This record gives sequence, structure tokens and C-alpha cells, in this order.
Amino acid sequence: MGASSDPTQDGSDEQQKRSEIYTYEAPWHVYAMNWSVRRDKKYRLAIASLLEQFPNRVEIVQLDDSNGEIRSDPNLSFEHPYPPTKTIFIPDKECTKPDLLATSSDFLRVWRISDDRVELKSLLNGNKNSDFCGPLTSFDWNEAEPKRIGTSSIDTTCTIWDIEREVVDTQLIAHDKEVYDIAWGGVGVFASVSADGSVRVFDLRDKEHSTIIYESSEPDTPLVRLGWNKQDPRDTKLLSMRLLGLHIVLATSVRLGMILRL
Repeated sequence: MGASSDPTQDGSDEQQKRSEIYTYEAPWHVYAMNWSVRRDKKYRLAIASLLEQFPNRVEIVQLDDSNGEIRSDPNLSFEHPYPPTKTIFIPDKECTKPDLLATSSDFLRVWRISDDRVELKSLLNGNKNSDFCGPLTSFDWNEAEPKRIGTSSIDTTCTIWDIEREVVDTQLIAHDKEVYDIAWGGVGVFASVSADGSVRVFDLRDKEHSTIIYESSEPDTPLVRLGWNKQDPRDTKLLSMRLLGLHIVLATSVRLGMILRL
């Protein structure tokens, strides 16, 4: 008997195929990872190593639909001086901009991706008075305005870069202690978390002031990660780390000041 012509069955087979779990085993411990959002590069990931020796590596891997395997391309694997604390593809779904990847470690680096190679486009140092800068803990790429990247650093600052002009747009002393994460909430609004236990929101239209939307009541409780609710920029999520173990603090509805501890 030939193949079934039942469209329901065909759809089920297709759904089953799409529901499979795909696995890729990197040749080293993986720390940073990010999905590409470009419509012409589906199921593409950037993964970065966590190696004690110098240098580290970044690989761009992609799902091969023909056999269901995630494959690496040696031409799209490159050296990185230190373990990247974060890596992000340019937020460009419609493929209107160059294919770029950014990484953070000692500096912010922007890489240009071609079909057969990855080249360093920009090496951005926010410390104008030195060739060295405090290690970058994290960064975020502004989806609404992709020319902007914001970085966070252990030197208590957040730096906003114009990557097209390769210049610092704004640098702020954001916290009293190390800044561990930064996240955009719109074109000119971002939030940051720190070892000082606070979440602060900044508006680039008023660079002299910030709003503390959450502050830990417990001493020595660093906040290490946060994220904006993409459906409602007035909402945020964040993580808090205690000395013994990990607990989650979910800050919802910033406009109402509601906090839920889990």
C-alpha cells in the first residue's frame, strides 16, 4: 500500500517531527548561549566555552533539517580570549541589517558573520583612561533600537554603546557595588541589578536620576539576573542569590510595586 493520503495523519507526522528533542554535544563546557532570531537562519545557536586556559572558543551551530542533527561549521568557530559572560545575536528578525554577534568578557566585542567566516568588527572599551577595564558581567541588545547595546560591569557602571559609531553614548555609575546584569525595557529605558541588592531603572532622557523598584531587606544578598516582560515593559523578573543556595524573587507589576517571593 502506498503512503497515506490522510492530511490529518500527515499533519500529525509533521507535528511529531517538530516535537523531537535535538542534542548537540560541544567539545568543552558550555557557559554562554543564545538563539538567532533571523528568519533566514532558523534553529541557529551561538555557544561559548568555559575553559580555564587561554583562549576560549565560540561556535555557531545550526539544525540540519535534512537529518535532524545540529551541526557545527569549523569556519564559524572562533577563538575568544576569555570565557564570554554572555553572547547575543543582533535582534533583527527581518534580516535588514548585517548578521552580527556580540560577546562580553574583558571588553564588548561585535563580530560579523559571513557564510564562510566570522570576523571581529569592533572591540569596545568603555574605560577611556586605560587599555584595561573592569570585567563585563553581562549586556543586552536593544530590540527596539539595535544600534544600542548596554553593558554592566564589576566597576559599578552601566555603559550604553552606539555600535554603529563605535562610541559610548552614556556611562552611568549605576550602583554602589558590582553590577551583575542589565536589561532593556524599551528604546531608552533599562534596568540593572547589583551586589548591593537593588534593582534600578534608568531613563536616558534623565541620566541624573534612577528609580529603585526593589531593594533586598536582607544584607549581603546580591541580585544576579533580571529580565523584562516582553509583553508588558512595566513588568520585570529578577533572580536573587543568597549565601547558601538560591532563591527567586519575582518582581511583577512595577507600576503597582507588587513583589512575590518564591
